[in-house]
Amino acid sequence: MQKLLETIRNIFKVEELRTRLLFTLFILFIVRVGAHITLPGVDAKVLSDAMANQSTDNLFGLYDMFVGGAFSNAAIFALGIMPYISASIIIQLLGAVVPYFQKLQQEGEEGRKKITQLTRYGTVVLSAFQAWGVTIRLYSLEANGIPIVPPEVQGFMFTLSSIIILTSATVFMMWMGEQITERGIGNGISLIIFIGIIDRLPYAVLDEYQLIATGQRGLIVEIILLAFLVLVIASVILVTQGTRRIPVEYAKRVVGKKVYGGTTQYIPLRVNTAGVMPIIFAQSIMFIPNTMLSFFPENEFMQSMARHFDYTAPLYSIVYAIIIIFFTYFYTAIAFNPKDVADSMKRQGGFVPGIRPGKQTSEFIDNILTKITLPGSFFLALVAILPAFVSGFNVSGKFAQFYGGTSLLIMVGVVIDTMQQINSMLVMRHYDGFMKGNKFVRRR
Repeated sequence: MQKLLETIRNIFKVEELRTRLLFTLFILFIVRVGAHITLPGVDAKVLSDAMANQSTDNLFGLYDMFVGGAFSNAAIFALGIMPYISASIIIQLLGAVVPYFQKLQQEGEEGRKKITQLTRYGTVVLSAFQAWGVTIRLYSLEANGIPIVPPEVQGFMFTLSSIIILTSATVFMMWMGEQITERGIGNGISLIIFIGIIDRLPYAVLDEYQLIATGQRGLIVEIILLAFLVLVIASVILVTQGTRRIPVEYAKRVVGKKVYGGTTQYIPLRVNTAGVMPIIFAQSIMFIPNTMLSFFPENEFMQSMARHFDYTAPLYSIVYAIIIIFFTYFYTAIAFNPKDVADSMKRQGGFVPGIRPGKQTSEFIDNILTKITLPGSFFLALVAILPAFVSGFNVSGKFAQFYGGTSLLIMVGVVIDTMQQINSMLVMRHYDGFMKGNKFVRRR
C-alpha cells in the first residue's frame, strides 16, 4: 500500500503526466454524463418502469454493459463507440481483399490518414443506420400500456432528431477517444469501453447480493464463484502476457568466415499479440442479429434468430469462438509482419542461429508465431464464452457477463496497457512506477 501511495504521489509530481491523467479523467467524466442524458421526447419515468421489466440476460443487456447503461437509459450516448469499431473492422477486412485499401495500407502516414478518414465516414453511416433501429425499438417499448415515446411526439421529426443526436453523439465520442489517445493516458477507445463496463459492475454485485439475501444461492457457492473469477483473471494476465523469445545474433566484425565480437538479442513474440481487439471485433459482429431485430421487433423470424444468438445459446458460443479465433490470427497478421522483421534483421546484419537470413527467417518467425497464436486464440475464445457456462449456476445475467472475455479481457488488457504507459513515463523521469520488479514488464 505504501508503494502504491508513493507511485500516485510520483504521478502528480510530473507535470506532463498529471496533465494527461486529469485530461483523461475529464473526458471519461463527460462520457458518463452523456450516458444519463435521455433523448428528447422520451418519457424518462415510463422508460424507467419499462426497463425494470426488461430482461438483461440477452445481447441487448450485453450491449448495454458496453455502453455503461446508456442504451437502457435511451441516452444520447446509447450507441456508444461500437459503430466506430464496426467501421474499423470493415475497413481492415477490405484491406485484406480490395487492392485500393491494400495500397493505402502501404503508403505510410498518408495512407493511414486516408484510412482514418474513411473509417470516420463509415462510422457516420453505421451510426445513422443503428440510430434508426434504436428509434424503432423505442416505439415498441411501453410500461403498463403507456408508450415511452408519447403518441403526440412520435413521427418523422422525432425519428429524424433522434438519428441526428445519436449519430452526432457517436462521432463526438469517437473524437473524445482520439483526444485521449493523443493528449491523455492510454488508448481512448478502449478506455471509453472500459469505463462503461466498470460502471455496470456495482449493479452486477448488487444483483448477486440480492440472490444471497433472498436465499436463492448460498454464501459458500458465491465464494466458490468469486474464487473462480479470481482464477480466471490470473489466467488472463499470465496467458496474455506470455512470450516466446527468438535469439538473434548480430556480428560486430567479420574476418573471412569467422565472426568476432557478436552480440545476442531476442525477438519477443507474444502468445496474444492481438490483445483484446479480437474480442471487441467479434462482439461487434455478434451484435448484428439483435441490431436487425430492433428494425423488426414483431417479426417472428428475427425473434427466432435473436434467440439462437442469445449469449447463453450453444450456437452463439460456437460462432463467437470461431470468429474470435479468426480475428486473433487476422489482427496478429496486421500487428506483426514477419517479413518486415526479417528484412530489418538482414539490413542490420542479424540472423537467427541455424536459419538463413531473408525469406527463410521470415518463414521461421511466421511458423513460430502461428504455433504460439493458436493456444492464445483458443484461450481467448474459451474465456469469451464463459458467461454461457456460468449462467447455468443461477448467476445473475449482469454478473455472469463479467466472467467472459467480453468484459474481463477488456478490463484486464486496458488496465495493464494504461499502467504500462504510466510506468514508462515515470521511469523516463527516474521515478518508480506501478510495475517495478514485475517479470512480464522486464520481458517486454
